[in-house]
Amino acid sequence: MNESRTRAGTVVGVGAAACAACCAGPILGLLASIGVATVASVLVFGLAGLLVAVVGVLAVLHHRRRTVPQEERPAVPVALTPGVGRRSSLDDAPGA
Repeated sequence: MNESRTRAGTVVGVGAAACAACCAGPILGLLASIGVATVASVLVFGLAGLLVAVVGVLAVLHHRRRTVPQEERPAVPVALTPGVGRRSSLDDAPGA
């Protein structure tokens, strides 16, 4: 009876080794494809983010070059008329 257990253990061991040898390739292939897909998606979304950042920086630089600095703008007189428009909350202050 001890000999049949040894044979059964040997058969189970050989079967487990065969299963590991047979299934290792597809499992490693699946893990590799997941890794490749991860790298590809990081590259695609990273490049898309970089493109958006570059376009944003270029837009800001273009806007800054086109606007006239405050020192170079000519002074324009503005006529203010008191009592026209919305009422200020300071009018209700005590002593006002």
